[in-house]
Amino acid sequence: MPSPPIHELTDRAREIFRLVVEDYLSSGHPVGSKALAQHGGLNLSPASIRSVLSDLEMLGLLAAPHTSAGRMPTESGLRLFVDGIMQVAEPTAEERAAIEQQLSEPGPIEAALEKTSAILSDISGAAGMVMVPRNEPRLAQMRLVPLDASRALAVLVGEDGNVENRIVELGSAVSTATLEQAGNFISARLVGKTLAEAAQAMQAEIVSGKSALDTASAALVEAGIAVWSEDPANRPVLIVRGQAKLLDEGALENLERVRSLLDDLENKQSVASLLERARKADATRIFIGAENRLFALSGSSVIAAPYRDRTGKVVGVLGVIGPTRLNYARIIPMVDFTAQSLGKRIG
Repeated sequence: MPSPPIHELTDRAREIFRLVVEDYLSSGHPVGSKALAQHGGLNLSPASIRSVLSDLEMLGLLAAPHTSAGRMPTESGLRLFVDGIMQVAEPTAEERAAIEQQLSEPGPIEAALEKTSAILSDISGAAGMVMVPRNEPRLAQMRLVPLDASRALAVLVGEDGNVENRIVELGSAVSTATLEQAGNFISARLVGKTLAEAAQAMQAEIVSGKSALDTASAALVEAGIAVWSEDPANRPVLIVRGQAKLLDEGALENLERVRSLLDDLENKQSVASLLERARKADATRIFIGAENRLFALSGSSVIAAPYRDRTGKVVGVLGVIGPTRLNYARIIPMVDFTAQSLGKRIG
């Protein structure tokens, strides 16, 4: 059943709910009425507190894992807490300086990405993740070299000097002159564009009839670009660090959950697909438990934020993954700040 809006809770219920969630996120253990009664601000008897806890349980915000145990927040309760009650703890000046110092150290960008995932793991006490920017080479030159009657070799030269060779299936015999015309068209008009930009510009020119290419050459141009733009090897790469931190004391109580989570992390392409959902977000996104089917069995949470280059373009996503009892108030702003710092490093 959907959880009620936070404003529908009484002040007493909201305060007790807040204390239960905060204590649970801190300790990892269900919280009982006696422990709550010791909070000086409540001034309520254990019996009165138990009555409120029962009401919150009926609303689907709390659950009792055992008959004699205290309460812990449900995933719906955690979502209500994160969206409506939680007060974030902004990184201190020392924490900000430490993160920026680590990410500003000279070295290849790959090292900075690795370091970022380790920083996120240290911050959260869980696993840190960084989705590496997609490789989007910009064209400098392209040639089509005949191999036999039905195949040609596409030679792509990027502005970064990298050269890649791929085979293009022609479908029928094509003359050397047609291959040369197609290659010259690409090199002359599409230099400096990414593959996606080149494909879009090329298609627009051909469809509009502005292209001087004949039908055979136009088909070759489309096929040559498609060889790269549809290449499955261009999928994002995911760096994960700190999996061992998921095996804490709380994990021993539910080894099956942790085993399921570690299996999920092994399937990096599925995790990358989840992080893709955060690419278009304006701010940090939080996925709690079964809100995402990938982690429904492991009962895990993901906190993810896009990181941008100096032009504001989103180039990747970073975040943390761990049990639903993550310290959201601390981790969310730290993930956001780390994303900003990595963006400055990307340039």
